[in-house]
Amino acid sequence: MRKIPMRKCVVTQEMFPKQELVRVVRTPENEIVVDVTGKKNGHGAYIQKSLETLEKAQKNKALDKALKTEIPKEVYEKLELIIRAG
Repeated sequence: MRKIPMRKCVVTQEMFPKQELVRVVRTPENEIVVDVTGKKNGHGAYIQKSLETLEKAQKNKALDKALKTEIPKEVYEKLELIIRAG
């Protein structure tokens, strides 16, 4: 049996299997991108695939704090599309 990789959601501080989360990355060029593959180079932060959690993340700026930079509105919009497609 394979070990399931677990990651912590930066909003709820709960551990989840990696495939239940979305990764947002600050690349070495200081770009903020949504990493659907989970393999992009850079500093990553995970967020639970739920609209409620995404709303909280925007409100309390959890992703901004985790990645130590301001998150553009387009990134939140892309996250919402990914969560809705789910």
